[in-house]
Amino acid sequence: MSEEIEGTVEKLFFVNEENGYAVVRLDRDGESVVAVGTILSPAVGQRLRLKGAWTKHPRFGRQFRFDECSVTAPITVEGIESYLSSGLIPGIGPRLAGSMVQTFGMQTLEVLDVHPEQLGRIPGIGAKRLDTIRKAWAEQRGTRETMVFLQSYGVGLGLAARIYKQYGARTIRMVEEDPYRLAREIPGIGFLIADRIAVNLGLPRDSISRAQAGILHTLSEANAQGHVYLPRLRLIQDAQKTLQIDREIIGRALDALQQDGRLVIETFPDSATRPVYLPSFHRAEKGVAELLRRLLEARPATPTDRTHTRRIDPDKALEWVQRRMNITLAPKQEDALRTALTHRAAIITGGPGTGKTTIIRSLLAVLEKEGRATILAAPTGRAAKRLKETSGHDAATIHRLLEYSPGERRFRRNREYPLACDTLILDETSMVDIRLMYRLLLSLPRGVSLILVGDADQLPSVGPGCVLKDLILSGVIPVVELTEVHRQAEASRIVVNAHRINIGLTPLSEPEGDFYFIEQEDPNRISQIIVELCRDRIPRRFNLDPVNDIQVLSPMRRGEVGVTNLNRLLQQTLNPPDPRIGEGIFKASDKVMQTRNNYDKDVYNGDIGRVERVDPGSRSASVRFDDRRVRYEGHEVDELVLAYAISVHKSQGSEFPAVVVPVVTQHYMLLQRNLIYTAVSRGKKLVVLIGSTKALRIAVGNTDTGDRFSMLKHRLSRLKMM
Repeated sequence: MSEEIEGTVEKLFFVNEENGYAVVRLDRDGESVVAVGTILSPAVGQRLRLKGAWTKHPRFGRQFRFDECSVTAPITVEGIESYLSSGLIPGIGPRLAGSMVQTFGMQTLEVLDVHPEQLGRIPGIGAKRLDTIRKAWAEQRGTRETMVFLQSYGVGLGLAARIYKQYGARTIRMVEEDPYRLAREIPGIGFLIADRIAVNLGLPRDSISRAQAGILHTLSEANAQGHVYLPRLRLIQDAQKTLQIDREIIGRALDALQQDGRLVIETFPDSATRPVYLPSFHRAEKGVAELLRRLLEARPATPTDRTHTRRIDPDKALEWVQRRMNITLAPKQEDALRTALTHRAAIITGGPGTGKTTIIRSLLAVLEKEGRATILAAPTGRAAKRLKETSGHDAATIHRLLEYSPGERRFRRNREYPLACDTLILDETSMVDIRLMYRLLLSLPRGVSLILVGDADQLPSVGPGCVLKDLILSGVIPVVELTEVHRQAEASRIVVNAHRINIGLTPLSEPEGDFYFIEQEDPNRISQIIVELCRDRIPRRFNLDPVNDIQVLSPMRRGEVGVTNLNRLLQQTLNPPDPRIGEGIFKASDKVMQTRNNYDKDVYNGDIGRVERVDPGSRSASVRFDDRRVRYEGHEVDELVLAYAISVHKSQGSEFPAVVVPVVTQHYMLLQRNLIYTAVSRGKKLVVLIGSTKALRIAVGNTDTGDRFSMLKHRLSRLKMM
């Protein structure tokens, strides 16, 4: 039940300047209480009116957690003096605050507001100091007025703090002039929030500025769903559903955005499609096609090149590497090695157990013997780590390889400062989106060879595009598909079933082995069985750690067997209660996952670790990722999510000793062959599917994954005709 309290700030336990989250102690007429919530620039002595509810923290006891806050004037002379002594106002310290209160009493704040020149009566305040105090006080008053303005239009304290941090004293003017700029310029504030503010401000629903914002929002949403562009007619239709205005207005707004350079609309002579792009995606898609053309058309290497002083004889290389590594390559593997050694670019694709790793190791051996400088890369930290372990050579994420600078938001490696290598081998290429591929190609030096390795049948990249699939279908780069499952892999039902799924056959389950299907239709019972499997049955039978070795993969986030609920259940079961952090989400020993690349901390999207320690007071945590400890402060904790269960998409590029996958008809929209295939191929020692036979058959039979809007294949195919 919501309640309102009022009190004076006695102490600041914690303040996050980034988002305004604070923990403070209030004096409520002689009673000390702890309050937790969002306050912009809190200070000792401030009088706060808070609206929220009382909660009990497992470690720190009774607290008032508020979601509404307003600053009121101190009600006593002592309160005014304490407020001004806090250091909040530059130029006013404890001694001067005492003199001001002694001179003006309860009228001190009124003097600061209305007649600041009267401060000149106080000894020690000259013209320069008076000007400093006047400006600082005006800024504080502006902050309060801005927060009241934003909250009056339905903006919560957290978002209001973020908006004010961006625009400062200009906030009210900027928002009134164009509330939609909030969606363009401030992360976390999308079109829907900006539109709500605009409507509250009285902006017409059929204004061109609103239509433009709605179009950009629609296109951004399409990018988030994997599309590089939207056809013009589809974009207008989708935008109309959001905006609920006439198409004619949307068409005019679309043309204006094109004229301003905020959208690119392209016309292809040999295609009826009129794709509409955000400029960065158009530049990336067009750039990938052009850079690949240059790579493929590069003249054969000459002795004057720094690289490739002589050609490699593929027959001699094949004979040497098989003898050196004591292996016998299958015919398709021989084709793959020959192709990689004799072409500027090559694609090697295949499912689990077909020998992609053997090809990479063989290539590395030959290239090293020939003195070629070779770089290994992968899209994610976990994929790079796995590549290093299987190849025996160093491997880097693409972002680290290209020296991404988060502060500058740019890659330092480019055409003017290219990579220093003769050959680049990129693993897990199916995970690479169109913009990242563009940045990688842009950094390649003259004369380089590019080897792309991946499984084209897995899920496409999380980001926009289907680069590997488009490259293969375009036919401009030689492709070798490895199809033969090798003897060692044939013993694994995981590998056999992954290939059965990939050709549309239902997987086989046996009483003994490494692959099991548990028939169960009730989602509530499925979630209970998953907990039992992770807690008791798998650890006891297979001697695996319930947290470190077992990974639950779910197609969806919501629902009884979705990621969110399974994480809640598994956390309760596998990690008993302890001091919490971040609204009670994390506890010491929790399994967590990093959700974005953080280059300063050297942790990357998809990295999984264990929480070692939490500090609720400062909202900080220490997390161990493999052999290193990473500390998260305040808002940085928001980069983490629980990882007892993760989505199948987030598992790409990783392998786990055991995976458990719910397959239910409630996930109907995501029951697709490539999703189940990807999930199954993540398991090394054990895979357990649990659900209904009907749902499994739906997934295995469903190849309609929904094509992504991409013109890369079309652009590349046109190169063959030129």
